[in-house]
Amino acid sequence: MAAIWQQDISVERVRKSNEATAASHLGIEFLEVGDDYLKGRVPVDERTRQPAGILHGGVSVVLAETLGSVGAAYAAPAGSRVVGLDINANHIRAVANGWVTGTARPIHVGRTTQVWQIEMTNDQGQVTCVSRLTMAVLTPQAR
Repeated sequence: MAAIWQQDISVERVRKSNEATAASHLGIEFLEVGDDYLKGRVPVDERTRQPAGILHGGVSVVLAETLGSVGAAYAAPAGSRVVGLDINANHIRAVANGWVTGTARPIHVGRTTQVWQIEMTNDQGQVTCVSRLTMAVLTPQAR
């Protein structure tokens, strides 16, 4: 299978581009880039728990949007910008500690839109959340 990336991507490049962002504030770590996926994780700690002591659902959505947006950016032609159009999430299992790991894979990589599926799991490999993200691909405007 050919890689989907249209731009040079590496874990280190992705880490650097996400310094001083919401992702870094929440402790999101980028772990792996494959030919057709991007993997990262978020800690379940005092930054990311809700008052009930479990991972805040919004943090799962931040992880999903971060992974899908990064994937979309590197799967788009150089000079393009990608922006989110829609995201949804189904929260399946609560997580009180450890890490939640997300794997983002494209469902559709088109000229003007991309759709990404992000599956999140706990440390035991159990699915905690699934999310779908739709991105718009914006091409540079001639001036």
